[in-house]
Amino acid sequence: MSRRSGEAEAGIFRLLAAEDAPAVFAPLVARVRALNGGRDGPLYPGSPVLIAASLGQDDRYTACELRDDDFELLRRSLGPYPFAQAVKSDGFETATGKAGRGGRAVVLIDPPFERPDDYARIVTTTRAVRERDPRAVLAIWTPLKDLETFDAFIRAMETVTDDTLVAEVRLRPLLDPMKMNGSAMVLVGAPAAVEPAIVEATRWIVARLGQAGGRDRVWRTATA
Repeated sequence: MSRRSGEAEAGIFRLLAAEDAPAVFAPLVARVRALNGGRDGPLYPGSPVLIAASLGQDDRYTACELRDDDFELLRRSLGPYPFAQAVKSDGFETATGKAGRGGRAVVLIDPPFERPDDYARIVTTTRAVRERDPRAVLAIWTPLKDLETFDAFIRAMETVTDDTLVAEVRLRPLLDPMKMNGSAMVLVGAPAAVEPAIVEATRWIVARLGQAGGRDRVWRTATA
């Protein structure tokens, strides 16, 4: 699908071909090439496979999917990784239920944003997870279509936590709310040491993969 939409050619394939990509991308490039037999090929490991391949013996990963066809693909993809499992369940409910049950939780929230309550459920889940595990880290992916929607989400997140880092990648000006003009990662509880790498990555992505008027921005929210 990403090949048909042009997303792969505009993103990962340009990264693979770039000779000036910063070192922060090296692990991703290595994983993609390994999946393609050591070459630049058409296969791309999604985030579940990238995460599963990075697990240590003390790590456990649960990936959630509700759609029947996507769940079956997820289950097969994670089959070779002993410390990862696919479950057919609601990811928001699963994250809340598992938080605070031992170890430190790292939660990746990457919904399709097809439901009108996705943003509200992210805020509710963040509050519940952090209440159960104050050390939990949440990495939340969101599309960037228009500023009004994104700003409302950030304001809601500010009522939940004062430990939030926002990384914006605007590949074009946010003028057409019908287009995905970029994306953002909202990181809750992330250690300060990751910030320089995030700045380096976002800056390069916009400079090399963005269009005229694109912008990168990494910032922290105000105190709740």
